[in-house]
Amino acid sequence: MSEGVRLNKYLASCGVGSRRACEELISTGRVEVNGSPCLKLATRITPSDHVRLDGKRMIPKEEIVVIFHKPRGYVCTRSDELGRKTIYDLLPPSLQSLHHVGRLDTDSEGMLILTNDGDLSQKLMHPSKSVEKEYLVTSNQAFENSHLDQFLTGVFTEEGKLKAKNIERVSARRIKVILDHGAKRQIRVMLDALGYQVTKLLRVRIGKLWLGDLEVSRYAVLNEREIAMLMGK
Repeated sequence: MSEGVRLNKYLASCGVGSRRACEELISTGRVEVNGSPCLKLATRITPSDHVRLDGKRMIPKEEIVVIFHKPRGYVCTRSDELGRKTIYDLLPPSLQSLHHVGRLDTDSEGMLILTNDGDLSQKLMHPSKSVEKEYLVTSNQAFENSHLDQFLTGVFTEEGKLKAKNIERVSARRIKVILDHGAKRQIRVMLDALGYQVTKLLRVRIGKLWLGDLEVSRYAVLNEREIAMLMGK
């Protein structure tokens, strides 16, 4: 068995990004191993090796995955050019380096995942994994049954034909929506095309992991079992 870990995996463990993104960094000559530029993707790194990216020493970070209950009115970005409040304003210094996996728009709330594990981020976001996301949606008016049927067969929008994996009526103005391939602001775009206005959008589940009773603006560190649930295992 080969000693050490592949260079792209090592860089990913330093919080640089996904393994694929790290391969790009290696291929463009930005990575040095023991003082020399390294372009070989198959290079393996042992504890005695020194790795630098753009001259900065790379040290593996402890992988951490956090579930966060995003409140309404906050944007999913580290800094905002418009001066709006960001989710990082609510997180402690120890979590400021985490990346959010996907996003919820400013007016949406609920379950958000943050991590320094680039591979996990890639898996959760990649269309081939079809990771389910469940939302509780409230509208300004009662839903027509024919429109709910269209959510499953497809709604024609300016972004193209969009559809949900599943939909369930909760009350006259409230529905549960499950997506496994999400376009930007998909639920809002679909409802807008049908003449509805979303008054509340709450993400309650990713994979098999539920938001549960986690309070607004609070976070919790996930264990291995909960991380597996994120992938629907």
